[in-house]
Amino acid sequence: MKEDGLAGDRSGPLSLKQRLLRHFPPGQFGRYLVVGVCNTVFGYSVYAGLTLLFTPHLPFPYLFASVISSIANISFSYLNYKFFIFRTKGNYFRELVRCFVVYGGAMSAGVFLLPPTIYLVRLLSAADKSAPYIAGALITGATVVAGFLAHKNFSFVVPVVPAGKIDRQK
Repeated sequence: MKEDGLAGDRSGPLSLKQRLLRHFPPGQFGRYLVVGVCNTVFGYSVYAGLTLLFTPHLPFPYLFASVISSIANISFSYLNYKFFIFRTKGNYFRELVRCFVVYGGAMSAGVFLLPPTIYLVRLLSAADKSAPYIAGALITGATVVAGFLAHKNFSFVVPVVPAGKIDRQK
């Protein structure tokens, strides 16, 4: 039976903790964290390799390496998310575009939130010189959680087909 719009067991509606935790299925979120480590190693390796390759030939080689490695890493991450985390079928182009949107939003939010977070770290602690590193770590942690929710509910959301309707796009 549903109460207050939430699926509850016989003892009543779900608690706030239960409602929050159902957005993070343990197996799925655990796989997301493991794949995230692989994605990070891949992305940094491509960036470092391209920087090394471009250094004797281009001015500011790290900028070119950053752009190319970001595109490669988001594409690599997309494939990992699709096949190992969210396990969706079809919708390749739509999901890839949505992944780029999520990553673009995360990068923009990180750049926007970094200065005020550094300010708050400095205001609330004695960490003056290390404030940029602490703030970066805090934002990274928040981005991991927000990224999982965004990919789960936007990039890889499975459209619901109403009962009785036939999906003619397959």
